[in-house]
Amino acid sequence: MDLETFSPASGRLEPRAALRSDAPCLDLNGTWRFRLSPTAGVPDDFARPDYDDTGWDDLPVPSHWVLQGHGAPAYTNVSFPIPIDPPHVPDENPTGDYRRAFDLPEGWTGGRLRFEGVESFARVWLNGHELGFSTGSRLPAEYDAAPYLRPGRNVLAVRVHQWSAATYLEDQDMWWLPGIFRGVTLTRSTADVFVHASYEDGRGTLSFEGAGTLSVPELGIDGLEPGAEVTVEVEPWTAETPRLYEAVVTCPGETVRVRVGFRTISIVDGVLMANGRPLLLKGVNRHEFHPEHGRAVPYETMREDVLLMKRHNVNAVRTSHYPPHPDFLDLCDELGLWVIDECDLETHGFGQVGWRANPTDDPRYADALLDRMRRMVERDKNHPSIIMWSLGNEAGVGRNLAVMAAWTRERDPSRPLHYEGDRSCEHTDVYSRMYASHAEVEAIGRHEEDPLDDPELDARRRAMPFMQCEYAHAMGNGPGGLAEYQELFERYPRLAGGFIWEWIDHGLAHPAYEYAYGGDYGEPVHDGNFVIDGLVFPDRTPSPGLIDLKKVFEPVRFEFGDGVVRVVNHYGFTDLSHLRFTATVQVEGETVAEHPLDVPAAGGECKLPEVADGPDGERWLTVRAVLAEDLPWGPAGHEVAWGQALLARHEPWEHVATVAFTRDGARGGIWDGTRDGGELTVGGCAFDATTGRLVRLFGTQVEGPRLDLWRAPTDNDRAAGLEARWRELGLHRLTHRVDDISLGDGLTVRTRVAPADTDLGMVATYRWSFDGGLRLLLDIEPKGDWRDPIPRLGVTMSLPGSAVDRVTWFGLGPGEVYPDTGMAARVGRWSATVESMQTPYVYPQENGHRADVRWAELGGFRVSGEPVFGLTVRRWSALELAAARHRPDLVAGERAYVHLDLAHQGIGTATCGPGPLPAYDLRARRATLRVRFDQL
Repeated sequence: MDLETFSPASGRLEPRAALRSDAPCLDLNGTWRFRLSPTAGVPDDFARPDYDDTGWDDLPVPSHWVLQGHGAPAYTNVSFPIPIDPPHVPDENPTGDYRRAFDLPEGWTGGRLRFEGVESFARVWLNGHELGFSTGSRLPAEYDAAPYLRPGRNVLAVRVHQWSAATYLEDQDMWWLPGIFRGVTLTRSTADVFVHASYEDGRGTLSFEGAGTLSVPELGIDGLEPGAEVTVEVEPWTAETPRLYEAVVTCPGETVRVRVGFRTISIVDGVLMANGRPLLLKGVNRHEFHPEHGRAVPYETMREDVLLMKRHNVNAVRTSHYPPHPDFLDLCDELGLWVIDECDLETHGFGQVGWRANPTDDPRYADALLDRMRRMVERDKNHPSIIMWSLGNEAGVGRNLAVMAAWTRERDPSRPLHYEGDRSCEHTDVYSRMYASHAEVEAIGRHEEDPLDDPELDARRRAMPFMQCEYAHAMGNGPGGLAEYQELFERYPRLAGGFIWEWIDHGLAHPAYEYAYGGDYGEPVHDGNFVIDGLVFPDRTPSPGLIDLKKVFEPVRFEFGDGVVRVVNHYGFTDLSHLRFTATVQVEGETVAEHPLDVPAAGGECKLPEVADGPDGERWLTVRAVLAEDLPWGPAGHEVAWGQALLARHEPWEHVATVAFTRDGARGGIWDGTRDGGELTVGGCAFDATTGRLVRLFGTQVEGPRLDLWRAPTDNDRAAGLEARWRELGLHRLTHRVDDISLGDGLTVRTRVAPADTDLGMVATYRWSFDGGLRLLLDIEPKGDWRDPIPRLGVTMSLPGSAVDRVTWFGLGPGEVYPDTGMAARVGRWSATVESMQTPYVYPQENGHRADVRWAELGGFRVSGEPVFGLTVRRWSALELAAARHRPDLVAGERAYVHLDLAHQGIGTATCGPGPLPAYDLRARRATLRVRFDQL
């Protein structure tokens, strides 16, 4: 077999819709016999029914053989793992042979063998007769089995080659995972149906293509003929109100069921519309992934994905970068998500060779590209959730896009076309970009983007809606800037929103690393942890990024005034009647009152209940919107949105006289010993007399606090080049020099803090005093020309690990917060173990910072801010965190490290996209940290 053929298939039947049919179907999933060969040059005698495969291994289908102990996976983002020499492939071509014997039920006649997904080149035999071959890994292939089926035992044989000419079309930023990874069936169904269901002003228009007649009993439609049209009163389908009607199509020899959703997608005056209303996409990009099964994702996991998206206010999915399993689209129909269905096409690696020989512009690949587009559209055409067809991803430009677009427009003019890779938008209906900065997005929203050279194309593009098909790269700690993007999307009607990259970290379960990424399997070419870039961790635990996104995407907003709250409905297609609202008052994080709110279905202004005076302290009002009753995607009481307002501020520090550090043993503090090796003690606290450093805090041995400018770099810090500049400057290896120690009303220690090999530094002046609690006023003054942002500004101290197990704090929580992240954090009283305060990023990095902390209790003492500080508590140092490459590298030591911070550098999204907005850059500046320590 010529693996270097440009032909996409042979012997394969025409593509058709994925349908629920009552025709007999035989499930061929399960345990198959399997043999892996290192090259393609293996005899095909294994396809004989009488071939002896007793020496072969067992392999589950669906699965990827590299995740079942045969070979190893490999990850690349852009780079091809084979030479770029289309259509040629290496001799080293892993080849998997599969065999499955099955018994045909008595009386069975005819049938089609259907493969939902095989990566990447599959040849198929039935009872020794070759049925054909197919490419297009994430698309179905069907073969006529009837001529070769026989009563009783049948033998199905499949040969799968990892590399072929089709490999050059499948460079999709993911693990290379060969095998039969979706289901295999023998079906007697042959039906193909295309249902058209539009909506306008309360009425739906229904027609269909195919054989037989269509009925929708709920709507009183019976016996509708192909091509005929009927208009009836209906409820529309939207992602917010996913109303489906069950249609039954009686076809020759079978009956199929189609869930019909009436909706119309249009573009009006440059605005993307659904059912006549503007459509704002609050979306995510979703690869199919499971940490143990790869792209062989179980149905339960698909459902979990959709439920998680809905519960975090996501309303849209782009199926990056291939059509998903059809069950996922059924779930989007049922539970409600707008979908951009993307063709199984990406040739990104050709960009590294100047797009030379790019298949998108090679006429020899035209049939293959059109074949992929046709198979996607025909399979998925009946899903109301699908609102756009995408021609593919990062495949450059070329003549074959025109072929794909022309066919799709003729076949289905009801859906706009998407493709990001061509800035001219010559073959698309929407203007799509990746990772445009906030400034550029605003310019586009104002129709002020840079013009194209072709005036006609420029005018056409300016009339299009704009969306970010990828933005806010969710790699590691982040993404930052979400709220600022969303504000722009909501301000300018032309902006249709966008899709976060991406849904899940692609970390493969690994016995040593917990989760593996590129390079962990010895790949010679790989892209490291760039595959760890999701809103959920590999086990689908939400990351802080997803928690923030839920807040940013909230469909209800709260505006507070004097005694009132204005509830604003940001749903596009429904009112607020499915929600109930409560107002809670807390003092210092403790609830003192809670009342229901009577909010009109349309939203509006509500009077807040009066609350009697209570205990002293900082008083906050929190208004919450929760589901009033169970919905298919969430239980009653699930929180959809919230808002907070400060009612009364309380100054926690009272102005009392301080107790002096003295030499003569007067009240409150004594000079005990000498400066040479001695200590200065006060109130159960002790300082080293030579260095002026705190060494004992209310009986607990401590080191520090002392000025610290370093943090374990984030993925975004690395990508922005900040880590390299910080390391070059030496911020991870500061030296500390004591210039002066003096006693007066307290202890003053003046130091110079600087890295080696530079004249830059910081003068840090520590002023300690005691008034029943130990108070620190730290003045920081930069010296020299600090040109780059710095990682953080604060102090670090350590204490015995046994001294602190749980931290309780009053401030923002419960999760981590950085200058341009943490929108989901609210003011309250929180408590967590030190271990649970860590965010377990697959690639360890800076994490776990709590912001705007008023006070925190750590073991035997409380630290308070004047007025607030940032807090991080860890079982390892920032240097140990920075050195780790996988979660198991972080091992709790004998010390606990406490960071008390004034500020952090912003996070941004520079792993792909812009760095932090200028407002979130941390520049060296004069600053003062004020904290107080009290014994508990």
